[in-house]
Amino acid sequence: MKAVIEPVSEYELERNKPMPTTPHAIIQSNLVFELRSRYRQQYRILSELTLDTPPSGSTPDVVIYPFFAADFTKEYPARRTDAPLITVEIQSPSQSLDEMVDKANVYFAFGVKSCWIVQPRIEGIFVFEQPNQYQFFHHDDTLKDPHFEIELSLSDVFV
Repeated sequence: MKAVIEPVSEYELERNKPMPTTPHAIIQSNLVFELRSRYRQQYRILSELTLDTPPSGSTPDVVIYPFFAADFTKEYPARRTDAPLITVEIQSPSQSLDEMVDKANVYFAFGVKSCWIVQPRIEGIFVFEQPNQYQFFHHDDTLKDPHFEIELSLSDVFV
């Protein structure tokens, strides 16, 4: 039997990552909601923002910057050249953990201080504070970022 090769969508070509699934969308919206609910005065929580990482840019699922006032009259570049504090990537079924760790390493080289890799299937989150150094949170743990005063109950993320 021949393997069926699915055509790559415009979304996947543009963002260099798989199309999100329903679990991905649920987790992403839960993360943004929980982070914004708790930390809206300290941090600017953004989703699907393209960073000017080498070689051709990347679009993490969620990024966290220090709080800045929104200026809707300003023209912003298509790619941010300044590193966020934190990037969050939600692993899709077609991505390997190695691919996700490689992405985190690109973010660290760009200047990011903390990279979270969410694994929906096992309801867990790796929090990398530098390449090859991480903590793993799962089930009803409270995620605690080692660099920032951010805490999240995973029972609020995976619901």
